[in-house]
Amino acid sequence: MSRLTLSIDRSVVARAKRYAHSQGISVSALVENYLDLVSKHAAHRAPATRALGWIRGSLKKADMEDYRQHLIRKYR
Repeated sequence: MSRLTLSIDRSVVARAKRYAHSQGISVSALVENYLDLVSKHAAHRAPATRALGWIRGSLKKADMEDYRQHLIRKYR
């Protein structure tokens, strides 16, 4: 296992820790999974990752006010 040092804004780290905890994984696993996803097939897809495409597609019919309220409740 290799180590990697990153410089990340404190507020982003705090949100990442809350998210990782809610998912039952470590921040290291979260970062590793993301880097694996975006780098695995980089040569075979468009600049936007497949995951971003899925997210974009799922939000087309979303009510942004409902999502904003969800985020407010989630991060209280």
